[in-house]
Amino acid sequence: MKDTKKAAQMDMLNGSIWDKLIRYALPVAVTGILEQLFNASDIAVVGNFTGKAKTVAVAAVGANSPIVGLILNFFIGIALGANVIIANAVGKGNNKTIRKAVHTSIITAIVGGVAVAVIGELFIGSLLKMLNVPSDVFPYALLYIRIYLLGMPVILLYNFEAAIFRSIGETKTPLKALAFSGVLNVLLNLFFVIVLKMTVNGVAIATVISNAVSSAILLIKLMKTKSVIKVSMKDMRFDESVFARVIRIGLPAGIQSAVFAVANIVIQFAINSLGTAVIAASSAAFNIEIFAYDIMNSFSQACTTFTGQNYGAGKLKRCRKVLKLCIIEDAIATGTAIILVLISGRFLLSIFNNDPQVIDIGYIRLTMVFFAYAFSMLYENMSGYLRGFGISLVPAILTIIGVCGVRIFWIYTVFPMHRTFKAIMTAYPVSLSTTAVLIFIALMIFRPSHKIKIQRECNIDE
Repeated sequence: MKDTKKAAQMDMLNGSIWDKLIRYALPVAVTGILEQLFNASDIAVVGNFTGKAKTVAVAAVGANSPIVGLILNFFIGIALGANVIIANAVGKGNNKTIRKAVHTSIITAIVGGVAVAVIGELFIGSLLKMLNVPSDVFPYALLYIRIYLLGMPVILLYNFEAAIFRSIGETKTPLKALAFSGVLNVLLNLFFVIVLKMTVNGVAIATVISNAVSSAILLIKLMKTKSVIKVSMKDMRFDESVFARVIRIGLPAGIQSAVFAVANIVIQFAINSLGTAVIAASSAAFNIEIFAYDIMNSFSQACTTFTGQNYGAGKLKRCRKVLKLCIIEDAIATGTAIILVLISGRFLLSIFNNDPQVIDIGYIRLTMVFFAYAFSMLYENMSGYLRGFGISLVPAILTIIGVCGVRIFWIYTVFPMHRTFKAIMTAYPVSLSTTAVLIFIALMIFRPSHKIKIQRECNIDE
């Protein structure tokens, strides 16, 4: 029988880097795109098969995007903490820590998902009211998010399982699992809406079922693998010391990711004030632009994992090379994706909603957000690099200031004087450029001296 460990685990510590970054990042990017297709297919189906209610239904799903993003980004950040701990242990050859981190991560995902579902069901109605969701959209939005929250345990479980696989460079398995469940999601969307005549409740149920399938597939794979990340029921216990390390790195990373959603909730509040057509247009554009973001973010994740392993192995020069190559390759890949999306942008928007007004407004968002991606690409990779070294709190604080702080300031000071959609969208390049500068300064402080000193001290201790 083929050795799963040798077949799946990528050697990040030796040989060329540039080609391995692509092999790592490409499946991660495609996986992220498929995850977005869950929500995109929801919008496309309700936007085309719910009759006169299509614009309201699209707006209802879109109004929940910032809330869903807030929850998922927070826990994906914590999962990234597990990724760093496991990757660092792989670099050191510490299998005991790997086993503890893997099983602690599984438990954290399930317990965290249940907690989010319970708390969310209690407060989601009040949160939607705070977001100023229009009265005609509110009932649909509330119905969709209540069903979605019920699936949080399996949704979080998938993301933690994917982080475990990626810590050893295995990015294809999460992709395959999501590809299967993604096709299932589309088929269920069509069945519930067209055949059973359901609306947003149908697509929400389809999303939950599909995520349950993808998380089950990965769990079975983890239990059957022969690699160091094997899951065993007899070893399924919660390790407090490993959890503390995961939280030390993952919590700031989760906060850093979640502040995007917090800032976007504020922006969504402003967008909601401009009417249903603007909400629908922004939602459709978001579900297109996020594809380019997934490509960009995949290199940031690669930067974290490659840096984490090489840091654990004491290969500092290789860590610095990882950062440089990630920025270069990310710029090429993301730039290509943006050009392709802009060329076909109006057609892609029409898939979600063929209203000319919605298409025009949506294209405005695409052009302005993509301009800001140049800054986002730089700061995402630099943040990923710092996290690979275990420096997670500083990027989180700077992101709160640069992204959340600037966007909130913009919406409450500039937007009231210029109540247009373009005025809202200008917050993106302003906030992301500010954050890129702040993270670069932090990188210059930490990279050349402090982390090299810490690495040498770790080598001495070992």
